[in-house]
Amino acid sequence: MYDLMILGGGPAGYRAAEVAAANGMKTLVIEKRALGGVCLNEGCIPSKTLLHSAKIYDYAKGGGEKYGVYAENARLDHAYVIKRKDKVVKTLVQGIAYTLKNHKADVVYAEAKITGRSAEGFTVEAEGKTYEGKKLLIATGSEALLPPINGLHDAYKAGYALTNREILSLEKVPASLCIIGGGVIGLEMASYFCSAGSKVTVVEMMNKIAGPTDSEISALLLDHYKAKGVTFHLGAKVTALTDGSVTFEKDGETVTIETEKALVSIGRRAVTKEIGLESIGVLTERGAVVTDEQMKTNVPGVFAAGDVNGKSMLAHTAYREAEVAVNVMLGKKDRMDYSAVPAVIYTNPESASVGETEETAKAKGYDVEVKKLSMNYSGRYLAENEGGKGICKVVYEKGTERLLGVAMLGNPASEIIVAATEMIAREDRMVDLQKVIFPHPTVGEVLRETAF
Repeated sequence: MYDLMILGGGPAGYRAAEVAAANGMKTLVIEKRALGGVCLNEGCIPSKTLLHSAKIYDYAKGGGEKYGVYAENARLDHAYVIKRKDKVVKTLVQGIAYTLKNHKADVVYAEAKITGRSAEGFTVEAEGKTYEGKKLLIATGSEALLPPINGLHDAYKAGYALTNREILSLEKVPASLCIIGGGVIGLEMASYFCSAGSKVTVVEMMNKIAGPTDSEISALLLDHYKAKGVTFHLGAKVTALTDGSVTFEKDGETVTIETEKALVSIGRRAVTKEIGLESIGVLTERGAVVTDEQMKTNVPGVFAAGDVNGKSMLAHTAYREAEVAVNVMLGKKDRMDYSAVPAVIYTNPESASVGETEETAKAKGYDVEVKKLSMNYSGRYLAENEGGKGICKVVYEKGTERLLGVAMLGNPASEIIVAATEMIAREDRMVDLQKVIFPHPTVGEVLRETAF
Protein backbone atom coordinates (compact mmCIF):
# COMPACT_ATOMS: atom_id res chain seq x y z
CA MET A 1 0.00 0.00 0.00
CA TYR A 2 1.39 3.36 -1.07
CA ASP A 3 0.64 6.67 0.59
CA LEU A 4 0.62 8.31 -2.85
CA MET A 5 0.37 6.97 -6.38
CA ILE A 6 1.23 9.35 -9.22
CA LEU A 7 0.15 8.81 -12.81
CA GLY A 8 2.76 10.53 -14.98
CA GLY A 9 6.44 11.31 -14.50
CA GLY A 10 6.58 14.77 -16.09
CA PRO A 11 7.29 18.05 -14.24
CA ALA A 12 4.20 17.73 -12.02
CA GLY A 13 4.67 14.01 -11.42
CA TYR A 14 8.34 13.90 -10.59
CA ARG A 15 8.25 17.09 -8.54
CA ALA A 16 5.34 15.75 -6.49
CA ALA A 17 7.20 12.48 -5.99
CA GLU A 18 10.32 14.31 -4.79
CA VAL A 19 8.39 16.39 -2.25
CA ALA A 20 6.17 13.54 -1.07
CA ALA A 21 8.98 11.01 -0.67
CA ALA A 22 11.23 13.56 1.02
CA ASN A 23 8.46 14.07 3.57
CA GLY A 24 8.14 10.39 4.37
CA MET A 25 5.28 9.38 2.07
CA LYS A 26 5.66 5.98 0.43
CA THR A 27 5.41 7.06 -3.19
CA LEU A 28 4.93 5.37 -6.56
CA VAL A 29 5.33 7.04 -9.97
CA ILE A 30 3.95 5.28 -13.06
CA GLU A 31 5.27 6.75 -16.33
CA LYS A 32 4.54 5.30 -19.77
CA ARG A 33 7.51 6.84 -21.63
CA ALA A 34 10.38 8.53 -19.82
CA LEU A 35 10.79 10.58 -16.67
CA GLY A 36 10.67 14.29 -17.41
CA GLY A 37 7.58 14.09 -19.59
CA VAL A 38 7.05 16.21 -22.69
CA CYS A 39 8.98 19.19 -21.32
CA LEU A 40 12.25 17.39 -20.80
CA ASN A 41 12.06 14.85 -23.63
CA GLU A 42 10.07 16.53 -26.40
CA GLY A 43 9.67 20.20 -25.53
CA CYS A 44 11.29 22.76 -23.25
CA ILE A 45 14.80 21.38 -22.94
CA PRO A 46 15.32 19.89 -26.44
CA SER A 47 14.07 23.07 -28.11
CA LYS A 48 16.32 25.30 -25.99
CA THR A 49 19.30 23.13 -26.89
CA LEU A 50 18.56 23.62 -30.59
CA LEU A 51 17.89 27.33 -30.19
CA HIS A 52 21.21 27.88 -28.43
CA SER A 53 23.08 26.27 -31.32
CA ALA A 54 21.14 28.46 -33.75
CA LYS A 55 22.05 31.59 -31.80
CA ILE A 56 25.75 30.73 -31.92
CA TYR A 57 25.47 29.98 -35.64
CA ASP A 58 23.72 33.28 -36.33
CA TYR A 59 26.59 35.13 -34.70
CA ALA A 60 29.21 33.06 -36.52
CA LYS A 61 27.74 33.49 -40.00
CA GLY A 62 27.52 37.26 -39.81
CA GLY A 63 25.94 38.43 -36.61
CA GLY A 64 29.32 38.76 -34.92
CA GLU A 65 30.47 41.38 -37.43
CA LYS A 66 28.42 44.01 -35.59
CA TYR A 67 30.77 43.47 -32.66
CA GLY A 68 33.99 43.35 -34.63
CA VAL A 69 34.17 39.55 -34.64
CA TYR A 70 34.54 37.73 -37.98
CA ALA A 71 34.28 34.01 -38.67
CA GLU A 72 34.82 32.32 -42.03
CA ASN A 73 33.09 29.25 -43.42
CA ALA A 74 30.70 28.88 -40.51
CA ARG A 75 28.31 25.95 -40.78
CA LEU A 76 25.69 24.29 -38.62
CA ASP A 77 25.92 20.51 -38.23
CA HIS A 78 22.28 19.62 -37.55
CA ALA A 79 23.06 15.96 -36.90
CA TYR A 80 25.52 16.96 -34.19
CA VAL A 81 23.01 19.45 -32.73
CA ILE A 82 20.49 16.61 -32.39
CA LYS A 83 23.15 14.34 -30.90
CA ARG A 84 24.01 16.97 -28.31
CA LYS A 85 20.31 17.51 -27.59
CA ASP A 86 19.94 13.79 -26.88
CA LYS A 87 22.93 13.92 -24.54
CA VAL A 88 21.48 16.86 -22.58
CA VAL A 89 18.10 15.13 -22.29
CA LYS A 90 19.68 11.84 -21.18
CA THR A 91 21.72 13.60 -18.50
CA LEU A 92 18.69 15.37 -17.05
CA VAL A 93 16.46 12.28 -17.17
CA GLN A 94 19.13 10.31 -15.32
CA GLY A 95 19.29 13.12 -12.77
CA ILE A 96 15.56 12.88 -12.07
CA ALA A 97 15.77 9.08 -11.77
CA TYR A 98 18.67 9.41 -9.32
CA THR A 99 16.79 11.97 -7.21
CA LEU A 100 13.68 9.78 -6.98
CA LYS A 101 15.77 6.74 -6.12
CA ASN A 102 17.64 8.73 -3.50
CA HIS A 103 14.31 9.70 -1.91
CA LYS A 104 13.19 6.04 -2.13
CA ALA A 105 10.28 6.73 -4.48
CA ASP A 106 9.36 3.75 -6.67
CA VAL A 107 9.09 4.15 -10.45
CA VAL A 108 7.23 1.83 -12.83
CA TYR A 109 7.48 2.33 -16.61
CA ALA A 110 4.15 1.29 -18.07
CA GLU A 111 0.71 2.41 -19.21
CA ALA A 112 -1.42 2.99 -16.13
CA LYS A 113 -5.16 2.86 -15.64
CA ILE A 114 -7.22 3.62 -12.56
CA THR A 115 -9.42 0.61 -11.88
CA GLY A 116 -11.42 1.68 -8.85
CA ARG A 117 -11.34 1.96 -5.10
CA SER A 118 -9.84 -0.22 -2.42
CA ALA A 119 -10.62 -0.43 1.28
CA GLU A 120 -8.13 2.35 2.05
CA GLY A 121 -7.89 4.28 -1.19
CA PHE A 122 -7.57 3.55 -4.90
CA THR A 123 -6.33 0.87 -7.26
CA VAL A 124 -4.26 1.31 -10.41
CA GLU A 125 -3.29 -1.34 -12.93
CA ALA A 126 -0.03 -1.29 -14.89
CA GLU A 127 1.35 -4.17 -16.99
CA GLY A 128 -1.14 -6.58 -15.46
CA LYS A 129 -0.20 -5.74 -11.89
CA THR A 130 -2.46 -3.94 -9.43
CA TYR A 131 -1.13 -1.20 -7.13
CA GLU A 132 -2.96 0.34 -4.19
CA GLY A 133 -2.59 3.82 -2.75
CA LYS A 134 -4.28 6.00 -0.15
CA LYS A 135 -4.07 9.09 -2.35
CA LEU A 136 -3.83 9.62 -6.08
CA LEU A 137 -2.27 12.41 -8.16
CA ILE A 138 -3.24 12.64 -11.83
CA ALA A 139 -0.27 14.14 -13.71
CA THR A 140 -0.66 12.59 -17.17
CA GLY A 141 0.17 15.84 -18.95
CA SER A 142 -0.90 16.82 -22.45
CA GLU A 143 -0.42 15.84 -26.07
CA ALA A 144 -0.22 17.73 -29.34
CA LEU A 145 -3.61 18.51 -30.81
CA LEU A 146 -4.24 17.12 -34.29
CA PRO A 147 -7.39 18.87 -35.55
CA PRO A 148 -9.75 17.39 -38.14
CA ILE A 149 -7.99 18.96 -41.13
CA ASN A 150 -8.50 17.14 -44.40
CA GLY A 151 -5.56 14.79 -44.99
CA LEU A 152 -3.75 15.63 -41.73
CA HIS A 153 -3.90 12.20 -40.11
CA ASP A 154 -2.66 10.47 -43.27
CA ALA A 155 0.11 13.05 -43.62
CA TYR A 156 1.08 12.48 -40.01
CA LYS A 157 1.21 8.71 -40.43
CA ALA A 158 3.34 9.16 -43.56
CA GLY A 159 5.86 11.32 -41.68
CA TYR A 160 5.14 14.46 -43.70
CA ALA A 161 3.21 16.25 -40.95
CA LEU A 162 5.04 16.49 -37.63
CA THR A 163 4.32 17.46 -34.03
CA ASN A 164 6.81 18.79 -31.48
CA ARG A 165 7.87 15.21 -30.76
CA GLU A 166 9.01 14.36 -34.29
CA ILE A 167 10.47 17.69 -35.35
CA LEU A 168 12.94 17.72 -32.47
CA SER A 169 14.42 14.47 -33.76
CA LEU A 170 14.60 15.19 -37.50
CA GLU A 171 17.82 13.75 -38.90
CA LYS A 172 18.24 16.51 -41.46
CA VAL A 173 17.07 20.06 -41.98
CA PRO A 174 14.20 20.21 -44.50
CA ALA A 175 14.65 22.52 -47.47
CA SER A 176 11.25 24.01 -46.65
CA LEU A 177 9.04 23.90 -43.58
CA CYS A 178 5.45 25.09 -43.17
CA ILE A 179 4.50 25.71 -39.56
CA ILE A 180 0.79 25.61 -38.79
CA GLY A 181 0.35 27.80 -35.73
CA GLY A 182 2.26 30.91 -34.69
CA GLY A 183 2.33 30.25 -30.96
CA VAL A 184 5.31 29.52 -28.74
CA ILE A 185 6.27 26.14 -30.23
CA GLY A 186 5.75 27.33 -33.78
CA LEU A 187 7.83 30.47 -33.33
CA GLU A 188 10.69 28.72 -31.57
CA MET A 189 10.89 26.10 -34.30
CA ALA A 190 10.62 28.81 -36.96
CA SER A 191 13.59 30.52 -35.31
CA TYR A 192 15.76 27.40 -35.29
CA PHE A 193 14.97 26.02 -38.73
CA CYS A 194 15.22 29.41 -40.41
CA SER A 195 18.71 29.80 -38.93
CA ALA A 196 19.53 26.22 -39.93
CA GLY A 197 18.66 26.92 -43.57
CA SER A 198 15.01 26.01 -44.11
CA LYS A 199 12.63 28.21 -46.06
CA VAL A 200 10.09 28.71 -43.29
CA THR A 201 6.44 29.69 -43.69
CA VAL A 202 4.09 30.23 -40.74
CA VAL A 203 0.33 29.95 -41.20
CA GLU A 204 -1.62 31.37 -38.27
CA MET A 205 -5.41 31.61 -37.87
CA MET A 206 -5.26 34.74 -35.70
CA ASN A 207 -4.23 38.15 -37.00
CA LYS A 208 -1.21 38.20 -34.67
CA ILE A 209 1.49 35.81 -33.59
CA ALA A 210 2.58 34.67 -30.11
CA GLY A 211 -0.93 34.07 -28.76
CA PRO A 212 -1.71 36.15 -25.65
CA THR A 213 1.58 38.07 -25.82
CA ASP A 214 1.29 41.87 -25.61
CA SER A 215 0.22 43.13 -29.06
CA GLU A 216 3.05 45.62 -29.43
CA ILE A 217 5.68 43.02 -28.57
CA SER A 218 3.95 40.55 -30.89
CA ALA A 219 4.25 43.07 -33.74
CA LEU A 220 7.95 43.62 -33.01
CA LEU A 221 8.53 39.86 -33.01
CA LEU A 222 6.74 39.60 -36.33
CA ASP A 223 8.99 42.28 -37.85
CA HIS A 224 12.06 40.48 -36.49
CA TYR A 225 11.05 37.14 -38.01
CA LYS A 226 10.21 38.73 -41.35
CA ALA A 227 13.63 40.38 -41.44
CA LYS A 228 15.16 37.00 -40.71
CA GLY A 229 13.41 35.52 -43.74
CA VAL A 230 10.28 33.84 -42.35
CA THR A 231 7.09 34.23 -44.41
CA PHE A 232 3.81 34.74 -42.54
CA HIS A 233 0.20 34.20 -43.51
CA LEU A 234 -1.97 35.62 -40.72
CA GLY A 235 -5.73 35.30 -40.50
CA ALA A 236 -5.40 32.08 -42.48
CA LYS A 237 -7.21 28.78 -41.89
CA VAL A 238 -5.56 25.55 -43.01
CA THR A 239 -8.05 23.35 -44.86
CA ALA A 240 -5.97 20.46 -46.22
CA LEU A 241 -2.60 18.71 -46.12
CA THR A 242 -1.15 16.35 -48.68
CA ASP A 243 2.29 14.82 -48.98
CA GLY A 244 4.13 17.92 -50.17
CA SER A 245 1.65 20.76 -49.77
CA VAL A 246 -0.46 22.77 -47.33
CA THR A 247 -3.68 24.47 -48.40
CA PHE A 248 -5.28 27.35 -46.51
CA GLU A 249 -7.95 29.99 -46.93
CA LYS A 250 -7.15 33.66 -46.48
CA ASP A 251 -9.25 36.72 -47.35
CA GLY A 252 -11.70 34.55 -49.24
CA GLU A 253 -9.02 32.99 -51.41
CA THR A 254 -7.62 29.45 -51.40
CA VAL A 255 -3.82 29.22 -51.36
CA THR A 256 -1.65 26.10 -51.69
CA ILE A 257 2.07 26.11 -50.89
CA GLU A 258 4.56 23.34 -51.46
CA THR A 259 6.74 22.33 -48.54
CA GLU A 260 8.98 19.41 -47.65
CA LYS A 261 7.66 19.13 -44.09
CA ALA A 262 4.77 20.56 -42.09
CA LEU A 263 4.79 21.17 -38.35
CA VAL A 264 1.40 21.17 -36.62
CA SER A 265 1.59 23.34 -33.50
CA ILE A 266 -1.88 24.73 -32.88
CA GLY A 267 -2.21 23.70 -29.27
CA ARG A 268 -2.27 20.83 -26.81
CA ARG A 269 -4.96 18.85 -25.00
CA ALA A 270 -4.98 17.17 -21.62
CA VAL A 271 -4.38 13.41 -21.55
CA THR A 272 -7.46 12.13 -19.75
CA LYS A 273 -8.85 9.45 -22.06
CA GLU A 274 -8.42 5.77 -21.25
CA ILE A 275 -6.75 6.33 -17.87
CA GLY A 276 -9.77 5.21 -15.86
CA LEU A 277 -11.03 8.51 -14.45
CA GLU A 278 -14.61 7.32 -14.89
CA SER A 279 -13.99 4.35 -12.59
CA ILE A 280 -13.84 6.67 -9.59
CA GLY A 281 -15.97 9.52 -10.95
CA VAL A 282 -13.36 12.25 -11.49
CA LEU A 283 -14.98 15.30 -13.08
CA THR A 284 -13.60 16.74 -16.33
CA GLU A 285 -14.52 19.80 -18.39
CA ARG A 286 -13.50 20.26 -22.04
CA GLY A 287 -11.28 17.21 -21.64
CA ALA A 288 -9.30 18.49 -18.63
CA VAL A 289 -9.52 17.43 -14.98
CA VAL A 290 -11.30 20.02 -12.83
CA THR A 291 -9.27 21.17 -9.82
CA ASP A 292 -9.62 23.81 -7.12
CA GLU A 293 -6.89 26.10 -5.77
CA GLN A 294 -5.53 23.24 -3.64
CA MET A 295 -5.34 20.95 -6.70
CA LYS A 296 -8.15 18.79 -5.34
CA THR A 297 -10.57 17.12 -7.74
CA ASN A 298 -14.21 16.41 -6.91
CA VAL A 299 -13.15 13.03 -5.49
CA PRO A 300 -11.66 13.16 -1.96
CA GLY A 301 -8.08 11.91 -1.98
CA VAL A 302 -7.61 12.52 -5.71
CA PHE A 303 -5.56 15.48 -6.91
CA ALA A 304 -4.43 16.68 -10.35
CA ALA A 305 -1.49 18.86 -11.38
CA GLY A 306 0.23 19.97 -14.56
CA ASP A 307 -1.15 20.15 -18.09
CA VAL A 308 -3.86 17.60 -17.32
CA ASN A 309 -5.96 20.27 -15.55
CA GLY A 310 -5.67 22.62 -18.55
CA LYS A 311 -5.12 25.75 -16.48
CA SER A 312 -1.67 26.98 -17.47
CA MET A 313 0.16 24.19 -19.35
CA LEU A 314 3.65 25.37 -18.44
CA ALA A 315 6.31 23.25 -16.75
CA HIS A 316 7.00 25.79 -14.02
CA THR A 317 3.29 26.00 -13.26
CA ALA A 318 3.24 22.21 -12.98
CA TYR A 319 6.09 22.26 -10.45
CA ARG A 320 4.21 24.66 -8.21
CA GLU A 321 0.88 22.85 -8.59
CA ALA A 322 2.60 19.62 -7.58
CA GLU A 323 4.05 21.25 -4.48
CA VAL A 324 0.66 22.66 -3.52
CA ALA A 325 -1.00 19.25 -3.96
CA VAL A 326 1.53 17.44 -1.79
CA ASN A 327 1.57 20.15 0.86
CA VAL A 328 -2.22 19.88 1.14
CA MET A 329 -1.91 16.07 1.43
CA LEU A 330 0.57 16.61 4.25
CA GLY A 331 -1.83 18.92 6.07
CA LYS A 332 0.12 22.08 5.30
CA LYS A 333 -1.68 25.30 4.39
CA ASP A 334 -1.09 26.10 0.72
CA ARG A 335 -2.93 27.24 -2.41
CA MET A 336 -2.19 27.78 -6.09
CA ASP A 337 -2.04 31.37 -7.36
CA TYR A 338 -2.13 31.81 -11.13
CA SER A 339 -1.91 35.62 -11.11
CA ALA A 340 1.88 35.72 -11.32
CA VAL A 341 2.92 32.93 -13.69
CA PRO A 342 5.65 34.07 -16.12
CA ALA A 343 5.66 33.06 -19.78
CA VAL A 344 8.65 33.08 -22.13
CA ILE A 345 9.24 32.65 -25.86
CA TYR A 346 12.87 31.60 -26.24
CA THR A 347 13.51 33.15 -29.62
CA ASN A 348 16.40 35.49 -30.35
CA PRO A 349 15.49 38.04 -29.04
CA GLU A 350 13.54 36.53 -26.16
CA SER A 351 10.07 37.63 -25.18
CA ALA A 352 8.87 37.32 -21.58
CA SER A 353 5.83 38.47 -19.65
CA VAL A 354 3.99 38.02 -16.38
CA GLY A 355 0.59 39.13 -15.12
CA GLU A 356 -1.78 41.18 -17.24
CA THR A 357 -1.09 42.75 -20.60
CA GLU A 358 -2.54 46.15 -21.40
CA GLU A 359 -5.29 44.41 -23.37
CA THR A 360 -6.25 41.81 -20.74
CA ALA A 361 -6.16 44.34 -17.90
CA LYS A 362 -8.60 46.63 -19.72
CA ALA A 363 -10.81 43.66 -20.61
CA LYS A 364 -11.05 42.83 -16.90
CA GLY A 365 -12.18 46.35 -16.10
CA TYR A 366 -8.98 47.81 -14.67
CA ASP A 367 -8.32 51.51 -15.14
CA VAL A 368 -4.73 51.18 -16.28
CA GLU A 369 -1.64 53.21 -16.94
CA VAL A 370 1.21 51.93 -19.10
CA LYS A 371 4.85 52.89 -19.07
CA LYS A 372 7.27 51.59 -21.67
CA LEU A 373 10.92 52.13 -22.35
CA SER A 374 13.47 51.04 -24.92
CA MET A 375 15.83 48.37 -23.59
CA ASN A 376 18.63 50.61 -24.85
CA TYR A 377 18.25 52.59 -21.62
CA SER A 378 20.15 49.70 -20.07
CA GLY A 379 23.86 50.19 -20.62
CA ARG A 380 24.53 46.48 -20.69
CA TYR A 381 21.75 45.82 -23.20
CA LEU A 382 23.15 48.53 -25.49
CA ALA A 383 26.65 47.06 -25.18
CA GLU A 384 25.52 43.51 -25.99
CA ASN A 385 22.69 44.06 -28.49
CA GLU A 386 23.88 46.17 -31.41
CA GLY A 387 20.82 47.46 -33.26
CA GLY A 388 18.50 45.90 -30.70
CA LYS A 389 14.87 47.03 -30.69
CA GLY A 390 13.83 45.59 -27.34
CA ILE A 391 11.26 47.25 -25.10
CA CYS A 392 9.98 46.92 -21.56
CA LYS A 393 6.34 47.61 -20.71
CA VAL A 394 4.89 47.98 -17.23
CA VAL A 395 1.12 47.92 -16.72
CA TYR A 396 -0.26 49.26 -13.43
CA GLU A 397 -3.57 50.30 -11.92
CA LYS A 398 -4.36 53.99 -11.98
CA GLY A 399 -4.81 55.40 -8.50
CA THR A 400 -3.36 52.54 -6.45
CA GLU A 401 -0.37 52.23 -8.83
CA ARG A 402 -0.40 48.48 -8.13
CA LEU A 403 1.66 46.50 -10.63
CA LEU A 404 -0.55 44.38 -12.88
CA GLY A 405 1.84 43.11 -15.53
CA VAL A 406 5.25 43.35 -17.14
CA ALA A 407 6.20 42.41 -20.70
CA MET A 408 9.53 42.71 -22.45
CA LEU A 409 11.32 41.88 -25.65
CA GLY A 410 15.10 41.53 -25.59
CA ASN A 411 17.82 39.27 -24.24
CA PRO A 412 17.89 37.95 -21.58
CA ALA A 413 14.21 38.61 -20.84
CA SER A 414 13.75 35.04 -19.57
CA GLU A 415 16.17 35.70 -16.70
CA ILE A 416 14.82 39.15 -15.84
CA ILE A 417 11.13 38.29 -15.70
CA VAL A 418 11.48 36.42 -12.40
CA ALA A 419 12.08 39.77 -10.64
CA ALA A 420 8.85 41.14 -12.09
CA THR A 421 7.06 37.91 -11.13
CA GLU A 422 7.99 38.37 -7.49
CA MET A 423 6.87 42.01 -7.53
CA ILE A 424 3.46 41.16 -8.99
CA ALA A 425 3.01 38.23 -6.60
CA ARG A 426 3.62 40.66 -3.71
CA GLU A 427 1.21 43.16 -5.27
CA ASP A 428 3.93 45.81 -5.26
CA ARG A 429 3.22 49.37 -6.33
CA MET A 430 5.26 51.48 -8.72
CA VAL A 431 6.95 53.20 -5.80
CA ASP A 432 8.12 49.79 -4.54
CA LEU A 433 9.63 49.00 -7.93
CA GLN A 434 11.43 52.33 -7.91
CA LYS A 435 13.11 51.40 -4.63
CA VAL A 436 14.54 48.08 -5.84
CA ILE A 437 18.33 48.12 -6.15
CA PHE A 438 19.46 46.28 -9.28
CA PRO A 439 23.13 45.40 -9.81
CA HIS A 440 24.80 47.65 -12.36
CA PRO A 441 25.30 47.14 -15.20
CA THR A 442 22.53 44.60 -15.85
CA VAL A 443 19.76 44.49 -18.40
CA GLY A 444 17.31 44.02 -15.54
CA GLU A 445 17.83 47.65 -14.53
CA VAL A 446 15.46 48.57 -17.32
CA LEU A 447 12.57 47.52 -15.04
CA ARG A 448 13.45 50.24 -12.56
CA GLU A 449 14.14 52.75 -15.30
CA THR A 450 10.72 52.05 -16.81
CA ALA A 451 9.07 52.76 -13.46
CA PHE A 452 10.65 56.23 -13.39
